[in-house]
Amino acid sequence: MRPEGRAEQRPDNRPHLRMAPSASSASPSASAGGGRWRALLASRAWRWVGGLLMGAVALFIVWLLVRQGMRVDWPAVWRALKELPPATLALGAALAWASHLAYGCFDLFGRHVVRHDVSAARTMAITLIAYPFTLNLGSLIGGVSVRYRLYSRQGLEVGQIAQVVVLSIVTNWVGYFLLACAVFWHWTPQLPEGWQIGAQQLRWLGVALAAVSVLYVLLCARRGGRPFTLRGRTLPLPTWRVALLQLALSSLNWSLMGGAVWALAQGRVPYPAALAMVLLGAVAGLVSRIPAGLGVLEAVGTAVLSAYLPVSQALAVVLAFRALYYLAPLALAALALLATELLWRRRAPPPATQQRSGQPATSP
Repeated sequence: MRPEGRAEQRPDNRPHLRMAPSASSASPSASAGGGRWRALLASRAWRWVGGLLMGAVALFIVWLLVRQGMRVDWPAVWRALKELPPATLALGAALAWASHLAYGCFDLFGRHVVRHDVSAARTMAITLIAYPFTLNLGSLIGGVSVRYRLYSRQGLEVGQIAQVVVLSIVTNWVGYFLLACAVFWHWTPQLPEGWQIGAQQLRWLGVALAAVSVLYVLLCARRGGRPFTLRGRTLPLPTWRVALLQLALSSLNWSLMGGAVWALAQGRVPYPAALAMVLLGAVAGLVSRIPAGLGVLEAVGTAVLSAYLPVSQALAVVLAFRALYYLAPLALAALALLATELLWRRRAPPPATQQRSGQPATSP
């Protein structure tokens, strides 16, 4: 019987960290409770409840869009969109895609720390496919479901996939926290109507966020690359040098997003305002739980940018950013996922062959 958190040794002499099981996993009462939950989730009543909840969310989104849309001069927005020069759109698209490429490296930190066998190129490809789904459909679909499907076909276990996803999430937010501190301390954005927070409060909020990033680096330095265990769950940590790389790459990713907005505004908006729009829009969309921050990003972006641009032009910039950063990558990611599915089904051995060999099929 292995002690919790112990690293097993693979045939290739590479350590493999197992997720430590919780003490309740083997108890009969926990098993009975899990069985009841599975039965509830599989019941017809739960499906009806889930459908009604999703319908309520959809109706809320429609109401929000209609409410926001009635306040907008759409002919002026359309004119502002058509007036965006092709060179401006090209620069905005280049910065947006550069941000996606930077995010595509996030799972490489998980590959380095977890030490799984998926190549760096395939790890980046999986991240680039999953990220647009995360942006547009939420972290549960993009960050978990798509990654799980693609990684599991490469032979990774559930625990390894979870560790990679958690490290990617940590990478994303540690850089966000540092940039938020820098932006909010030196420059106060124009906030949307109804946001009850002052300039000084925003500055100290940025300091508190930056402290989280600093504490993360200190934790990595203290652990020296050893895994961190909390409530029976083991999370591998990088060394402090790798943690600093996480901070740098995450900050680059968010900075490129702000650069895309600044480029689409044709430089008529200060870069801190463009970056603040991205930072505030991201956290507002996260808190609202609306997929892709639909309507929320537009409201926040218009409020921040309208301090420098007419409302119609500010909204045109935000809509162009959504098209270039959210929708266009989603279309390509959907095609890539479909191609991956077709390729896997074509090359997977037939079920009879798998049963004789006793081995599951893996993606090429």
